[in-house]
Amino acid sequence: QVCYLEAYWHIRFQRTIFGTALISALISQVQVESWTYHYSDQKAYSWNASRKFCKTFYTDLVAIQNQNEIAYLNNFLPYYPHYYWIGIRKINNIWTWVGTNRTLTKEAENWAENEPNNKRNDQDCVEIYIKSPSSPGKWNDEPCMKRKRALCYQASCKPSSCNQHGECIETIGNYTCSCFPGFYGQECEYVIQCKELDYFPSNMLMTCNHPLGKFSYQSKCNFYCMEGYRLKGADLLQCSSSGEWTDEVPECSVIGCPALKSPERGKMICPYSSMENYRQSRCSFSCEEGFTLKGVEVIWCTVFGVWTAPVPRCEAVQCPNLNAPDGGVMNCIHSHAPFAYESTCEFSCQPTYRMSGLETLQCLASGQWTSPTPICHAITCDPLEVPAHVSFNCSSYPIQFQLNSECSFQCDKGFVLKGAEITKCDLSGIWTESVPVCHAKQCQDLRAPIKGHLSCSHPFGDFMYQSSCTLTCDEGFVPSESEELHCLDTGEWSSLPLLCEAITCKPLLAPQQGTMTCDHPFENYSYESTCQFSCNEGFSLVGPDKVKCTTSGHWTAHTPTCQAIKCPPLVAPHQGAFHCSGENGNMSYNSTCDFSCKSGLMIIGSHILKCTASGSWTSLAPSCKGKLSLCPVLDDPKWGNMECSYNERDSRDSTICHFTCDVGFVLKGSDSVQCSTYGNWTAPPPTCEVVKCPELILPKPMLMNCSHPWGNFSYESTCIFYCPTDQMLNGSPEIKCQAEGKWSKKMPTCQGNPLSIQEALTYFGGAVASVTSLVIGGSILVILRKRFRQKGKGEKIRALYSILMGTPGVFTNVAFDSIH
Repeated sequence: QVCYLEAYWHIRFQRTIFGTALISALISQVQVESWTYHYSDQKAYSWNASRKFCKTFYTDLVAIQNQNEIAYLNNFLPYYPHYYWIGIRKINNIWTWVGTNRTLTKEAENWAENEPNNKRNDQDCVEIYIKSPSSPGKWNDEPCMKRKRALCYQASCKPSSCNQHGECIETIGNYTCSCFPGFYGQECEYVIQCKELDYFPSNMLMTCNHPLGKFSYQSKCNFYCMEGYRLKGADLLQCSSSGEWTDEVPECSVIGCPALKSPERGKMICPYSSMENYRQSRCSFSCEEGFTLKGVEVIWCTVFGVWTAPVPRCEAVQCPNLNAPDGGVMNCIHSHAPFAYESTCEFSCQPTYRMSGLETLQCLASGQWTSPTPICHAITCDPLEVPAHVSFNCSSYPIQFQLNSECSFQCDKGFVLKGAEITKCDLSGIWTESVPVCHAKQCQDLRAPIKGHLSCSHPFGDFMYQSSCTLTCDEGFVPSESEELHCLDTGEWSSLPLLCEAITCKPLLAPQQGTMTCDHPFENYSYESTCQFSCNEGFSLVGPDKVKCTTSGHWTAHTPTCQAIKCPPLVAPHQGAFHCSGENGNMSYNSTCDFSCKSGLMIIGSHILKCTASGSWTSLAPSCKGKLSLCPVLDDPKWGNMECSYNERDSRDSTICHFTCDVGFVLKGSDSVQCSTYGNWTAPPPTCEVVKCPELILPKPMLMNCSHPWGNFSYESTCIFYCPTDQMLNGSPEIKCQAEGKWSKKMPTCQGNPLSIQEALTYFGGAVASVTSLVIGGSILVILRKRFRQKGKGEKIRALYSILMGTPGVFTNVAFDSIH
């Protein structure tokens, strides 16, 4: 159920209730219909629900316009404890009448004391205290969700109110019209009128638009002049809300074109004077040199008082815009326009750059510059061309090898810098120092050692870094260090000194009871060393009497031993016996044997026998007999002598004969024999044999001519040596076999250096003379020896002649070789 109050207001009642103040407020307002209030008495709503209720059944929540309305509502509405919602709400933090969306003005506020207070920050809606004991008719802000009675109103204004030419304003029980500008009347039914425009010149045209009535508010009139005339004044007049036109009616005057002026830096030619610039007037234009016409060259004055085109301009001829070169600066003076005719630009380069081109350019009348834009080249030096084995590192700049670039040099490993270590690019674009070179480090020069040969490779020069040499030694010799030598990056060889050492054999010891004599041509017990062995008296050599150190580092044979010489076994004489003793064993050197016979028999011979160094007993074994016997007669050995003696110590035959040999001959056999009691000599008579020297082995291409008086390479053999004509003899050309079995000198060698013709003839002549002398001398010596020897009877001396025979290059004398 909805209760409502319906108020019918009468002008008289208004005057009675509200007095003079209300009457003054209603001037120009007319009451046409009634305004009613309504409220919900059965149910309370939130503010939003209350507004929905009012808008559903009525117009909206009540909008209070003055204190009279408040007093009226407070008097006639019933008291409700939670009071009534009204149409005010906070929108965007501003109190607003929601029905009209108008802001609540300060004058219209009717807040209770200390209100609004916005407790809990959610009091955005407004209630009215109806019949409140403390604040009747006052307002209070409350949370919009609280439930209260809805206070509604039913509006009096209709869409057609005030003829839509004014604002319909609600009042209690009626409404009034507030007319818009240009309208008047109670319902704004009348339009303001302006003076009618009924006169204007014949050369003028007028068109008007009257939306609200002829020559009334908002009427508009446009004015135009006939051809050849110009409008003077406003071309549009409008009827305002005051009933006046916005301007005076314009006039039409004859059209004349504006006076013209010659363009700057140009010339104008017109057939008529400037005062006659009326229709059909013509003007032509031109420009000075260096300027071009921008616009129409000829213009005409039209019937509309305007020229067919604007006055053209004379613009300076434009040259292409210039920019400062990279690394440079540009300063320009523009007489007319930037980069136009007669503009001058000067260029300069930064300190580290050099200009290529003209320093000053000028823009010509042709639109071209006097020269192309100069270029600033960064000052650079020529690229560095470094030789082999040189590397360099330059300071980092945007451009390589530019001014102040600094480059340092260094050499590869094993090389030494020759020249400056640092160079710099100066202002002249030249390097301060020349590029250095790197020389390979020098190692000590090498020479082939004795008995050695060097084979070298030199990539960077003789005996410099990375040079390598291979050492090869003659036969029987080996390098003391590595065979390969390398010149290191330190300038030192990988190994030194450089020697060829003779291959060594194991040192030898003299055998027990013997002696050893060695010859070392190079080093002790090394290649070509020879050792000869001999045994003490009473001992014989078992093994070779000479050994030689070979290229393999081994001797040609094992060291011999000396064994005691053994004498022939003895047999006890018939009817006799013997007993032997000795430090070297029975029947050996220095052993003694004592013989004895049975009783009644006499020992014939020496009863004591001693084993001698020759391997024979001092005498024949004795016998047990009754009488003595004589021994055969002995002769002197050939090339020797014999001396005999008789010992009369006892009745036995004790003849002893001693033998010796001539110089150059050695005794073969026992040096003494004794006649035994049996009539036998204790040993066969010895012989004398010629002393032998080591056989000579002739190396190629040497030639040798030898004479052998007593046999090949024996005592007094003489050999003469000579070399081919393209080689030279190194050593003595003649050697001789001596009595001790050694050659008088070492055998010579042939060297590769060629001999001169004179030297060759000299050597050859000497050799021929020596050979001839030897042959003749040897032959005579043999004949003499044969004739003067008394014990050489019956031997025939052979004919003296020489035959070339045997090994090629060796000459032998048959006359000497066959003599024994």
